[in-house]
Amino acid sequence: MSEEKAPTPSMDEKRGSVATDSVDFGGELSLPPPPSLTEEEERKLWRKVDLRLMPILSLMYLLSFMDRGALLAILGNAKLQGLATQLDLTGNRYNIALTMYFIPYCLFECPANLVLKQFHPSRWLPGITIAWGIVMTLMGLVKNYPQLVGVRVCLGVAEAGLFPGVVYYLSLWYPRHKLQVRIGLFFGAASLAGAFSGLLAFAISFMSGTRGLLGWSWIFILEGIATVIVGILAAFILVDFPSTAKFLTPEERAYIVHKKKYDNSSVGEEEHFEMRHLWAAMTDWQVWLQILIYMSIIGPLYGITLFLPTIIKSFGHTAAISQLLTVPPYVVATMILYAFAYYSDKIKMRSPFIILGLTFCLIGFSINISDVSNGVKYFGTFFVVAGSYAAFPGVVAWLGNNLAGQYKRGIGMAMQIGIGNFSGAIASNIYRSQDAPRFLVGHGCELMFVGIGFVTVPIAVLAYIHINNKRDAAQKEALERGETNKYTPQQLREMGDRAPDFRYTL
Repeated sequence: MSEEKAPTPSMDEKRGSVATDSVDFGGELSLPPPPSLTEEEERKLWRKVDLRLMPILSLMYLLSFMDRGALLAILGNAKLQGLATQLDLTGNRYNIALTMYFIPYCLFECPANLVLKQFHPSRWLPGITIAWGIVMTLMGLVKNYPQLVGVRVCLGVAEAGLFPGVVYYLSLWYPRHKLQVRIGLFFGAASLAGAFSGLLAFAISFMSGTRGLLGWSWIFILEGIATVIVGILAAFILVDFPSTAKFLTPEERAYIVHKKKYDNSSVGEEEHFEMRHLWAAMTDWQVWLQILIYMSIIGPLYGITLFLPTIIKSFGHTAAISQLLTVPPYVVATMILYAFAYYSDKIKMRSPFIILGLTFCLIGFSINISDVSNGVKYFGTFFVVAGSYAAFPGVVAWLGNNLAGQYKRGIGMAMQIGIGNFSGAIASNIYRSQDAPRFLVGHGCELMFVGIGFVTVPIAVLAYIHINNKRDAAQKEALERGETNKYTPQQLREMGDRAPDFRYTL
């Protein structure tokens, strides 16, 4: 079933609306009238934007995912076990160190999104990248376990604004049915990080002893320095908003602003912050339902990221071979992720691909909880990695598509990611060494998350279909009665996704 769309104004009607509505959406009053572009010209314009924004954003997230997973890569490398000895990571101390990252990471995501527009994306995103790069570098100098936990907390605070901030930032540029491909390109860096962070850790381990520091210290230091360099580079590359993007011509800026204005609404979105936007996001039923959907994917995603090294380690291979065996599942996942993103935007639907990803996870965890050989379990990890990583961009894009009003969308998406990421904290503690080799508790919890997804995704789809049908019927009745312009443009903007002309993406 494809999404039903409300009639949208023609380009001439859109141009005329600027004169009748004094609100300056996205800086459009400072721009010339938007041009009419052919499909090929529009594709070239979006490629131009992609080439400016996507490489640096993907590189920033690649480093973010590698930095937060560096502790895992070190513990999974036999050559780097000096970390466990030097910092006394006995008992559940390793799990606590992982968990202490997630708590501030989750708590600070919503506040970070609220300040992104005020502090300007071109300053805020590079600024927090430099901040966590410095924290990461300092992590290489810790001397005891309390210092490690403290620096992990600081890392969670510093990184909190990146992922929700970038997704929100992309939603200010791209129409909602071009969004998942861009989130996929951006998040694909995470699966590449999973593929190569272990190999990088193994390579850097040979620096052990240099300047009196063990190999694990050099991993933190070198990754931190690289992050700082990328943050500084990003400050020169990123731009704030379409209307101020100097790499575009005035006509190209005008086209993108108009495309965004009529993407979610016939009159544009509200752009200024008011406290009611916070209340609207916090009381919106779909935000809380989408948080559960998010948890059903992110729990398995972090679970397999934590569990895969344990599977590989049990094969009895050398450290180098074990690190190489972690690469194929992530490579396959990256390819499937891009395929999901492309076809999801093409058919303008999110839910079928989320269900497919959940099905992959169900198959993979069912294999791993069974009493089968390690080779079969390794085969099962391909399903879990592919399902969780490939479905994740769709979950984030789905809520972003269905929230209107820039601040409501920013707050709602930050709530989804912030609260939903607590399932990552759960995943950090469910795989216990005493449960080997079947890990009934860990895999059982992951199957619970998957089950939550199989319940909540259909509920969301049915609710969206019901509301869309009601609005279609109401609009048809209004036209039959000859009612037009029942609401002013300002009232429609304030209603956001509750406006009668808004249709939810399925």
